[in-house]
Amino acid sequence: MTTLTNSPTTQQATSIQALRNVRILSLALNLPGPAALLRCAQMGAQCTKLEPLASDNSASADPMSWYSPQAYAALHPGLRVLQAQLKTEAGQATLHTELAQTDVLMTSFRPSALAKLGLDWPLLQARYPRLSLVRIVGACGARADEAGHDLTYLAEAGLLSGTDLPPTLYADMGGSLMASEAVLQALLARAQDEQGRGVCIEVGLAEAAQWLALPHAWGLTQPASDIGGAHAGYRVYPCADGRVAVAALEPHFAARLCLAASLEDTTGDPAVMRAPATHAAIADFVRQQSRAELDALAADKDIPLFTLA
Repeated sequence: MTTLTNSPTTQQATSIQALRNVRILSLALNLPGPAALLRCAQMGAQCTKLEPLASDNSASADPMSWYSPQAYAALHPGLRVLQAQLKTEAGQATLHTELAQTDVLMTSFRPSALAKLGLDWPLLQARYPRLSLVRIVGACGARADEAGHDLTYLAEAGLLSGTDLPPTLYADMGGSLMASEAVLQALLARAQDEQGRGVCIEVGLAEAAQWLALPHAWGLTQPASDIGGAHAGYRVYPCADGRVAVAALEPHFAARLCLAASLEDTTGDPAVMRAPATHAAIADFVRQQSRAELDALAADKDIPLFTLA
């Protein structure tokens, strides 16, 4: 067994340490599990990550450390990291030494892989009644053993446009939030159980993507919707030296934008803001402004906007 301690980096700990004295052990690699563990550490949990043994020329066997050392370092600031081969007796001994003093186990293996390691839920619950399991999978239920990645879950949820890759890993990061939420749920459920028994909660990345996609499914971001482009105060416009994201959706914000653009109707009425003439007038006004001028306008008139190169 090898023990590694990462150098501490800037970590935004919450002032309310809701997970103080809670012990979490994570076997989860890549992004969702480590991101969830980081959130728990920021809430005061005592977090340990148990990774596979690294090769001689690598400090970590987590794939994240290979394709993005920067991300790996950011996800593990000051974290206690152990290494062990779980398919060996020594590795199993290390694992169960940790489990004996753990409140929540977090994994990202497929259920079939967990079973091979002796970590299926019935066995865990029988041996460690107070232990909870947060099981991160690609998709919940019968699909939990299916292969997939962030990209496929976003595609399934209807969150891809054309052939462009998304700007961030929405399903993974959404799933990490759901996993940290599941830790809190598990602890609350154990506290409410008369015998103090732990629970097993499955977190699906496909379900995380579907949750993030709900505004689109409800039509909120469709072209006919105000926040899908129909409202002239809620759009991305080209400006003189870049772009600007304008979010003057509420009538009082829209009224200030219309006044700045010298429109005749400055009421900010939604019907007016949807009119093609209003779109054209605001686009023409913004096109003539520099980013600095728009930033100054936002500060002076309290208009929600953000300029971009």
